[in-house]
Amino acid sequence: MYVCLCNGITDGQIREAIYEGCCSYREVRETLGVGSQCGKCACLAKQIVRETVSNMHTAHVGQVGVQTFTPAAYAVA
Repeated sequence: MYVCLCNGITDGQIREAIYEGCCSYREVRETLGVGSQCGKCACLAKQIVRETVSNMHTAHVGQVGVQTFTPAAYAVA
């Protein structure tokens, strides 16, 4: 869906910018130009950025898993 009508920017483009390394709304705005004209899209764009970053963080944490710690005194050589 279109988020920024002034610049023709979609929610998919915002998510893609996050996947490619943008970490904040400010970085997305500087990269894509979203919210740089009339500003009416800023709230929705910020929400998409927050949700996407949060989902990426949740997915990353879920992939890490739990590791077992073995103290050196008990380690098998």
